[in-house]
Amino acid sequence: MSLLIQGELRTDWMAHETEEGEFVRQDSQFRNWVTTDGEAGPTGEGGFPAEAGRYHLYVSYACPWAHRTLIFRLLKGLESIISYSVVHPYMGPEGWSFKEYPGAKGDDLYGAGYMYELYTRAQPDYSGIVTVPVLWDKKRQTIVNNESAEIIRMLNGAFNRFSNTNVDMYPPEMQSVIDQINSEVYENVNNGVYRAGFAESQTAYERAYDNLFATLDHLEERLGRQDWLAGDRITEADWRLFTTLVRFDSVYYVHFKCNGRRVVDYPELWDFARALYQVPGVAETVNMDHIKTHYYTSHPEVNPRGLIPKGPEIDFNTPTRRKANLY
Repeated sequence: MSLLIQGELRTDWMAHETEEGEFVRQDSQFRNWVTTDGEAGPTGEGGFPAEAGRYHLYVSYACPWAHRTLIFRLLKGLESIISYSVVHPYMGPEGWSFKEYPGAKGDDLYGAGYMYELYTRAQPDYSGIVTVPVLWDKKRQTIVNNESAEIIRMLNGAFNRFSNTNVDMYPPEMQSVIDQINSEVYENVNNGVYRAGFAESQTAYERAYDNLFATLDHLEERLGRQDWLAGDRITEADWRLFTTLVRFDSVYYVHFKCNGRRVVDYPELWDFARALYQVPGVAETVNMDHIKTHYYTSHPEVNPRGLIPKGPEIDFNTPTRRKANLY
């Protein structure tokens, strides 16, 4: 990511995301919603009706938050409805770029060189961090939303007249339990690995580390009683955990010092991760080259020499006891 202050690029974004040695993620600022009829959503303003070909996703294959949106675009059958661009895996001082790299797609809309240029196109005096994913409105030429948790809700429900309506990752009867699980997983696992990896004090690191593994232990126990986090079917909660698990052994275990246990050491979590990976099409959204290249080269404060480990060799295609049920 990078940082803009009144539309001017800054390169010291990490200084704005730590407090007393602890990593503190800033809130996303573009919070409008695409809705079926264009009425305002839970936050922001209206005027963003669901239309085929109108919206574009900017993503990174490396980023777990952006990865969620690619999975929902796939599972809902929105590939021909919502286009997308993929940034270069290396994130330097200027943030995400659109330089050439195998698997990267560049900026198909404006030919931008860096992601921050899209933010200032949407809001010239923008102040805040520049992140992916971004849901862009081609018609109004602006950012609709840059909060992944909200983008996947839009993809799940707003585009149903164009999509696979049999797939509902946030069914009404399961929403309360999904929200509860999401809260625990976000705080201690999704963001917990970052809080450990970017900690600037031993106390902050150990607190994040302890919370992370206590939560993974709890999730392992839960998945020993039922196949999926919220019950008998796959929901949003499972995919939000999956994008962290798929990166864990290759990146977070080493790079972020989350080395208490690997995912492959948890029988249920490992089976769960493989089952989700094996859902048709999902493997194509997992680009381990982008993932490892990004993390090991983009954080010189964590890995000064930028060396990328060759291992580990992980086979997500080995058989599982779980049978993926999307309906």
